[in-house]
Amino acid sequence: MSPLLALESHLPVLPVLVPLLTAVLLLALGDGLDGRGGSTGLRTLLRARVVSLTSIALSLGIAVAVAVDAHGGEWRVYRLGAWEAPFGIVLVVDRLSALMVLLTQAVALPVAAYACAGWDARGRHFHALLQFQLMGLNGAFLTGDLFNLFVFFEVLLIASYVLLVHGQGRERFQVGVPYVALNLAASGLFLIGVALLYAVTGTLNLADLAVRVGSVTGTDAVLLQVGALLLLVVFGFKAALLPLHLWLPATYAATGAPVAALFALMTKVGVYAIVRVHGVVFGEGAGESALLVAGWLLPLALAGSLIAALGAIASTSLSRLVAWLTIASVGNILAAVALFNAAAWSGAIYYTLHSTIVVAGLFLVTDLLARERGEDADRLATTAPLAQPALLGTLLLVLAASIIGLPPLPGFIGKLMILQATTGPAAPWVWTTLLLVGFLSLLSLSRAGSVMFWKVTPEPASVRRAPARLVAATMLLVAAMVGLSAAAGPLKRYTDAAVVQLLDRDGLARAVLGPARGAEAVRPYRPTGTPQ
Repeated sequence: MSPLLALESHLPVLPVLVPLLTAVLLLALGDGLDGRGGSTGLRTLLRARVVSLTSIALSLGIAVAVAVDAHGGEWRVYRLGAWEAPFGIVLVVDRLSALMVLLTQAVALPVAAYACAGWDARGRHFHALLQFQLMGLNGAFLTGDLFNLFVFFEVLLIASYVLLVHGQGRERFQVGVPYVALNLAASGLFLIGVALLYAVTGTLNLADLAVRVGSVTGTDAVLLQVGALLLLVVFGFKAALLPLHLWLPATYAATGAPVAALFALMTKVGVYAIVRVHGVVFGEGAGESALLVAGWLLPLALAGSLIAALGAIASTSLSRLVAWLTIASVGNILAAVALFNAAAWSGAIYYTLHSTIVVAGLFLVTDLLARERGEDADRLATTAPLAQPALLGTLLLVLAASIIGLPPLPGFIGKLMILQATTGPAAPWVWTTLLLVGFLSLLSLSRAGSVMFWKVTPEPASVRRAPARLVAATMLLVAAMVGLSAAAGPLKRYTDAAVVQLLDRDGLARAVLGPARGAEAVRPYRPTGTPQ
């Protein structure tokens, strides 16, 4: 086998393996922040930056290759250790997982470049922790079984605990302690839910679960549903679904801008898990457990989005405002997921791309503004004029217009796709809420912009200018957001195809379990001692 073919055969595992090896290498090389200082410490830090950025750029290229490979519509299954599913660990690449990995790397590159302008030097091992978090994110999107979803959740969460308090400070430690405690509690519920599913079905492989749950009845079905609802609590906490969202505004506002921008991906892991588990495994073919969360998800998503929009209006700082808008955008996505139809899911995927990039960009713009405003930072208070009002105002305006949903930006396109897919009794609620949330977001961002750019004191303009490197990194995200509009047609065709593939439970079972293990061939699991 040629090296190229060998590399192609291992393509699905590379998005996990590359950041893992990079993180280990960075820990071995050090980051120059061990107290030695001087030219040696500076060279070590520069080396760590080069290694980290090179690795992310390489991973971005790999993600593009994975997405191109997945575009053909075939499932690429990677069996670690050559163990057959459902007993071995599998990574599964389809259109949706490939797109989410590509999104992760596309956001990570400008965020890492932004951090390299000095923010990474405020604490130790920033780049190693960043790589571990990318490993966890990519693994969560690619894994083919629930237990390893838990493992990758823990990897990205452990990295996030340290990244959250990077640079230290009283406020970060104050929000960090409850963040860690709540996530540990959620991890415990995750294990309980997984244990219940395994006790009833005898498997945690998602493809295997999808064909087994439909035959579970009676008391076993009740236990299965309890496990599934526990997982909804866990995934809802990660996604900041009402009423599990209260931790997010203070947490995201307190941490550093690059970390908050990267954390925009973490809520999408929760959304992705809800789609995979409650949309597919417990979807329409799940027998007595079909569409288990349908009655809960839509009202919670809509109410959460509306409350978040009100929270944005009440915010006293731009970072907290953006954090509330993060919750509102997740509510919009989950409202589309809760419609449980293919067209709405396609809109949800497109809107996920938009909201992740825009929220990350808004956090970086917030930091740029804070740098020029001095002691007032990002507080919505009158201060001296900015040094670069035209540049920063334009960046904020473009990103704000998209998250509000103004045409022709991707926020408008994503909302339009969701609204067009909304039919039946839910239509008035979805239309009213999404439009009202957009209007409230307009009010909150208009207020923030007027305070920061127009309601200024008569003092001379600030002499602090945002470094060009930081502006360039932020512009990469703005350009990516604009690119979503330019490529809206091809992207919609891709998201439509991704949903069709996502809902093909039998095709997934044949790809992961083998041709002889299709849906009709998988016998229901019976616990020991159960009469045949």
